[in-house]
Parts: sequence; structure tokens; C-alpha cells
Amino acid sequence: MENSENGGVEPKQNNKGKHRKPKPWDDDPNIDRWKIEKFDPSWNEGGMLEVTSFSTLFPQYREKYLQEAWPIVKSALKEYGISCELNLVEGSMTVSTTRKTKDPYIVVKARDLIKLLSRSVPAPQAIKVLNDEMQCDIIKISNLVRNKERFIKRRQRLMGPNSSTLKALEILTGCYILIQGNTVSAMGSFKPLKQVRKIVEDCMQNVMHPIFHIKILMVRKELEKDPTLAHESWDRFLPKFKKKNINQNKVKSKEKRPYTPYPPPPQPSKIDIQLQTGEYFLNDKVKSAKKWQERQEKQTEKTAENKRKREAAFIPPKEPVVQDTKSDDGGKDLAAMAISLKKKAKEYGRQNSAENVNAEAYIAESGEPSKKKSKRKHS
Repeated sequence: MENSENGGVEPKQNNKGKHRKPKPWDDDPNIDRWKIEKFDPSWNEGGMLEVTSFSTLFPQYREKYLQEAWPIVKSALKEYGISCELNLVEGSMTVSTTRKTKDPYIVVKARDLIKLLSRSVPAPQAIKVLNDEMQCDIIKISNLVRNKERFIKRRQRLMGPNSSTLKALEILTGCYILIQGNTVSAMGSFKPLKQVRKIVEDCMQNVMHPIFHIKILMVRKELEKDPTLAHESWDRFLPKFKKKNINQNKVKSKEKRPYTPYPPPPQPSKIDIQLQTGEYFLNDKVKSAKKWQERQEKQTEKTAENKRKREAAFIPPKEPVVQDTKSDDGGKDLAAMAISLKKKAKEYGRQNSAENVNAEAYIAESGEPSKKKSKRKHS
């Protein structure tokens, strides 16, 4: 930084890449720079100059499986000119280059293979890492959470019920994912492996639930189908999740006692208590008799309680009381009903007799004077 004549400050020149000369293939549109070409043995006919070897330990529970699957692993590595050794005494696997090895990077792939085998990945799946298109990533999750219970809960959250969350992540990312102990093993291409690492770390650090990542991946997969949105930002389409703080029950802190410079009074010992009760001055025989009497009292109480419990099983249950339907009120109602029915029957009979009267007989009877009335007149 130098000051100019006018008092201004001149910007510092960027010297990065000043010695790099332009290459004829820099602007070639036919070259795909992300494509990984398959190795051709003619590129390295001389082979390897030095022996490179890698070894890794495996847990004891994998010993039986590795012993059975080792011939498959050995034949797969033999095609690339890599020698492998399984040491059951030390509990280790070793891979190293030979004179037949042409590909210089295949030994690193073989190292990844034995790492995956030690982390409980099946041998047929682990052998796929030898392909140029396949990569692997072993994510350590034990150091992300300190509390063991919280660690187990978050690891289970990553798997989901019946491993449904893990299967959904495998389908959306196109990676093979295996959770074993304190590690998560993933196999796939570079970009999906980066997504898997982000999802695993966010889940274990309680940043975001895996189900929210699954929703985002599903939206991204749908947006990739639209060619018009290829050069636009997708932020407006992606869902945004806010972390909710749940009010947890706080542990009640103990009330602070007022400060006193004096120490608390000493608690009385057994001898002090015996001196207060007068038991200290008793003889051994009296003490033993007293203890025996206390023991007998406790025993009698216990036997009485046990007897009550046994007898409780033989006490018959109370029978339900059947309510008597016949009552005095019901009898009164029946008598009143009978009287009313009789009255109605009489009225009905009178009505019938009035309707059946002969008109001629009634007129004739009404025309003749009664004998009683005539007798009264003559007298």
C-alpha cells in the first residue's frame, strides 16, 4: 500500500495465478471436468516404485463374519493387484501394493474397503467402493453429544421407526447409509455424501430434525425437473423451519439458608440416645430380653396382618339388593283405578238403557194417570 501524490491510497494488486499461462483446453465446451474417467493400465505401465500399505483394527464381534467373507474380499482386490491380510491374533486387516499394481489410487480405495468392513458394512456392498464412481465417508458421531441417553435418543431419531427415516434418506440422496455404534458409514458420490454428513451432524447436534431435511430434498428433487429454474435461486421455494423452544420443567433449587458463622449442632450418637432413654445402664440379659420382646411384637403384628389377607379371600361379596316392586302406593292406585272403572261401567249401562227405550210404550205410560195420584184426589 503506497500513498500517491494526491494523498490517495493505491489498491494492492492481486498476484494470484500471475504465472499461470492459459491452456488450450480451458475454454473447450466438450470437456466435462466433473467426469471421473476409468483408469487405464497403459497410463502406468512401470507400476509402483514403493510399497504402500494400510492397516486397520476391527472389533471382536466381526471376527467370524470377516473370516467367512475374506475369500470374496481377497479375490476382489487381486484384480487390482492389491494384496490383503487378515490377522486374527492382533485383530487387524492390512492392504498393500504389489508389483502388479498399476493404479496408484487403488490402495486408498482398498483402505476405505477395510474401514467399511470393520464398521459392519457387508462385504458385497463394501467391495463397490473400489469403483471410481463410488466414494465413502465414515462420520464419527460419538464426540457430538456428551450425554449417553441423549446420544441414543438422537441416533434413534436419525434411524426413525422401523428405519423409515434412514430408507427415505437413502432414496433421496442415492447413498448407502449404515448406522453402527458410534459411527455412520455412507457410500455414494461426492455431492450426496456431503448432504448425508450435513444431515447427520444437524441431527446429532439438535440443529434440525432429519424429517425437515427430507422435505427440503423432496422439494429440490421436484425443482430439478423444471429447466426454467436451472439458473434461478430456489430459496423462495424451500420450506423454512424455525426452532421452537419448549418450556421444560426447571429443577427447583433449594432455598438458601441464612449464613451463620457458627457450625451446626452435632447429631447425638447411639450412646447419647441410650443414655437419654436409660438403656445404657441396663444389663445384657435385660437388653436381650427387651430386643426379643420387640421382635415378638413385630412378629405377632405381621402374622395378624397376613392372616387378615388370607381370610379376605374367603369373605363372600355383598349381594346386590333387589328393590321390591310391590308398595303401598301401588295398592292405593289399583283400588282407585277399580272404583273409577266401576263408575264408568254404570254410566255406560245407563246410556244404553236410555237409547233402547220404545217410544209408543213411553207415550202410553205417560198418558195414563197413576193410581196413587187418583186415590189421593178421591180422598
